[in-house]
Amino acid sequence: MLRVEALHTYYGRGHILQGIDLEVPAGATAAVLGRNGVGKTTLLRSIVGLTRPRGGRVLLADEDVAGWPPHRIVRLGVGYVPEGRMIFPDLTVVENIQVAQRTAPKRWTIERLLEVFPSLAERRRSKGAQLSGGEQQMLALARALVTDPRIILLDEPSQGLAPLIVEELIRLIRTLRAEGVSFLLVEQNLRLAEAVADVVYVMVKGQTVYRAPLSQFSAERESVKARYLTL
Repeated sequence: MLRVEALHTYYGRGHILQGIDLEVPAGATAAVLGRNGVGKTTLLRSIVGLTRPRGGRVLLADEDVAGWPPHRIVRLGVGYVPEGRMIFPDLTVVENIQVAQRTAPKRWTIERLLEVFPSLAERRRSKGAQLSGGEQQMLALARALVTDPRIILLDEPSQGLAPLIVEELIRLIRTLRAEGVSFLLVEQNLRLAEAVADVVYVMVKGQTVYRAPLSQFSAERESVKARYLTL
């Protein structure tokens, strides 16, 4: 589905991504863990075209899209839920979804999205600024889905959410994965990552220093935390 090979990205002279390799198989979820500032958000932005990489490949179904503009990458089936959600505060729930609807969706129509996200159905006429943090996160996910993605890039989706809302987010990711949607998840909440991931990566200073299937990561969690994830 998605394969990243030797990806290098800079901000000015700052070498942020230093040869990243990772893979997300079709229908699977990969979680990327790491401390703040190691390049996790830059990785997602480089994949979706918001930040242009200077080297390496981003393969979507074996087509190299590294450096393509975001709208072309989205058309190939990549959805993006940014950190902070980026909801339009003065647009209603339905209008926020329609903003991303470039063409008529084949699978994820607005009607179907409101069935999958019942809390949004109840607030469909509410403006973005009137939603709770959890509702805004669900709206950001629905907005990504309306583009009919094969894979969704999720940047810190649990940030600022109450534990009960995180549990709902876990349920939704599992539901969508059963529908054939793959996920690349950047997260610091280990509970969420372990609940949905098939494979876990850890980044340090712009490099992937650890990769393991979930079962192995769960067995090694404490040593991985001590070595790579705690200050």
